[in-house]
Formats: sequence, structure tokens, C-alpha cells
Amino acid sequence: QVQLVESGGGLVQAGGSLRLSCAASGTIFSINTMAWYRQDPGKQRALVASIRSDGTTNAAESVKGRFTISRDNAKNTVALEMNSLKPEDTSVYYCYAEVATSSRLDLRYAYWGQGTQVTVSS
Repeated sequence: QVQLVESGGGLVQAGGSLRLSCAASGTIFSINTMAWYRQDPGKQRALVASIRSDGTTNAAESVKGRFTISRDNAKNTVALEMNSLKPEDTSVYYCYAEVATSSRLDLRYAYWGQGTQVTVSS
């Protein structure tokens, strides 16, 4: 089993910054993609940013230039640095990891964190 534990959410004023962190633990052989998603009530979970094991990143247009995703492969952690926050960034943010639990790299499983609330006040 694999667990993802998030931290760093909270309340911040518009224009402020927050840093989200996520640590993966358990039966981990390797992690391919790690990512952050967010979900608003009644809406589908949407990708915020992702990072592959080789460092390749991708981000939603709405956060490009403001949010930066990074990871530490040795520690199985991923972070999201959020700057110039806007009220529309208010959401529950979820950590995601695509994990191989054995040397069978063709067998990968998706894991999610429990979610952390980010609230940006205007």
C-alpha cells in the first residue's frame, strides 16, 4: 500500500503565497508522474500541475507563471509553490502519484492524498 500525505494548505489573502507539500510512503519501487489536482464542489477534479520522474513539467494555463511544481525523487515528495494567488484558486488540492510497487514497471497504480483546503480571500 502507498500513502500520500499532504500539508501546507490554509487561508491567504489575494496576492499572497502558499506552498503545498506531499510525501509518499509505503511499498514504492518507483514513481512516474506526481501531480497536483484541485476540485471545487460539484465539479470534476482538474489538473493543476504535473511533473514526471525526469523533471518534465506541465501546468494548467490558469496557473502558468504563478505556480511551480517540483519533486525530490530520493524522498518521494512533491511540492507546489503557489504565488500571486487569486480568489479563484480557492479549492481543495489533491496530491497524485503514479506508483510502481515492484520491478514490474508496466504495473503502475494511481494514488491520491486526502486533500488540503486552500482559501484565497479577496
